[in-house]
Amino acid sequence: MNTANILTIIGFVFCALLILILTVVGLYLFFIDRTQKQHPILRNYPLIGRVRYFLETIGPELRQYLFNNDVEGKPFSRNDYQHIVKKAKYKRDVVGFGSQRDFEEAGYYIRNSMFPKLTEELKIDKKTKVTTDRYLLLKEPLFTQRKERLEKHKSPVYLLDDRDAIIIGENCRNPFIVKGQIGMSAMSYGSLGENAITALSEGLGIAKGTWMNTGEGGISEYHLKGGVDIIMQIGPGLFGVRDKEGKFNWDALKEKSLIPEVKAFEFKLAQGAKTRGGHIDAEKVTEEIAKIRMVEPFKSIDSPNRFHEFSDLPSLLNHIGEVREFTGKPVGMKIVIGSNQEADELARQIKETGKGPDFITVDGGEGGTGASYQELTDSVGLPIRSALPLVDHALKKHGVRDSVKIIASGKLISPDRIAIALAMGADLVNIARGFMITVGCIQAQICQSNACPVGVATTDPELQKGLVINEKKYRTANYLITMRKGLFRIAASAGLDSPVHFKQEHVVYKDERGMTWSMEDIYRQKVQDR
Repeated sequence: MNTANILTIIGFVFCALLILILTVVGLYLFFIDRTQKQHPILRNYPLIGRVRYFLETIGPELRQYLFNNDVEGKPFSRNDYQHIVKKAKYKRDVVGFGSQRDFEEAGYYIRNSMFPKLTEELKIDKKTKVTTDRYLLLKEPLFTQRKERLEKHKSPVYLLDDRDAIIIGENCRNPFIVKGQIGMSAMSYGSLGENAITALSEGLGIAKGTWMNTGEGGISEYHLKGGVDIIMQIGPGLFGVRDKEGKFNWDALKEKSLIPEVKAFEFKLAQGAKTRGGHIDAEKVTEEIAKIRMVEPFKSIDSPNRFHEFSDLPSLLNHIGEVREFTGKPVGMKIVIGSNQEADELARQIKETGKGPDFITVDGGEGGTGASYQELTDSVGLPIRSALPLVDHALKKHGVRDSVKIIASGKLISPDRIAIALAMGADLVNIARGFMITVGCIQAQICQSNACPVGVATTDPELQKGLVINEKKYRTANYLITMRKGLFRIAASAGLDSPVHFKQEHVVYKDERGMTWSMEDIYRQKVQDR
């Protein structure tokens, strides 16, 4: 018997066995489907019904990569995602042919000047240089993409110290001076893994002129790896500044305030995506995380909806003042605004008591989170473009705006969105998910599962191996620097020499009919209507 005949027989036997196995499995599944009582589709249509459930399971991936167009994906479209990646990877932020924005829809536009600023007229720190890596794309066909990694010495695009640098807590013993208007929003170690936090810290440390908010999970060694300035967030669970009974621990606070990187503290009253307390399952509370948060390991943690230390505005403002005096560093608060009355009462209390935060972080309802409930993420709290003007106007109305800086957050992932937020009253902006994308996030939207496939929103050591710190840290730095450069570019187009000068007058609103309104006119009309 020759070799060809032997191979034919082997092939025939293999096919027969495969058909037999598939037949047995099919009959088994048919019997299981027909007799089960939970799913009527499977009971009435055995086997075929399984195709339906399979397609339903992979539906999000199909829509993300195949069926959604470039501008309709949520929470971020494919265009949004690609703009972040290109800034981070290539330090490129140019597009070709034209905009994909629907200009028939209502929206905000930045008012251009007939006489824009020249590059040499911009108030940028031109002396400082930083070193980062980026990729130069040499060829981009489908299967033969060629890239070259380059080390570059670039301007980090700082604000000028002697003119535009932003001072938080001017009257504190240790004010916080910021040379850039973009920082990283609160992301805790535990929600993100050690590789992700380290890459973000080191990347922000390369770019400098920024800050990193720890999130309410406390300060980890990974937050400190890059030497970047830190805002330590304190949530209702008091993680990192609590005693064994869960009460506020002034000694622990003092210890944190002596860390050189810690420049300010922030009390988290609410978050746009979850205006409530949080929960961490026992298996996620490792000994390391328990030590950082000052809780018992391997026991579930539940954060209360609010602080026990204060229950109204006077007691809140009093506590903020005590912490500021005790630490000598600026103290702020993170809030979600629900109404004009709420913003007005806060500003009135600041004025009447003479006490208040050094900064207020206004988090929009469109903000992200590792885990929350649909009803809270969709419907509780105003989006940033509604909330921000309310806070700014209330502080101005009561004459306390100059003493309080405003940080805005809520999908502000591009220079134009940031410019509009600055015009609406923000001094600074926070970004979370944009920075997550720079270290590899693909919007799998399973952050709550601890099974993030790219090793970002997980503490699983095996999954984290996919995130290479020495690669991703440069992408974080590139994204931030390119964003600052884009913000100056928009300022120049508006006739401004620095983005710190954006005001309401620099933004117009176009309605569905093509009519335009200045933000000043819109807000003036709202005030009159009240």
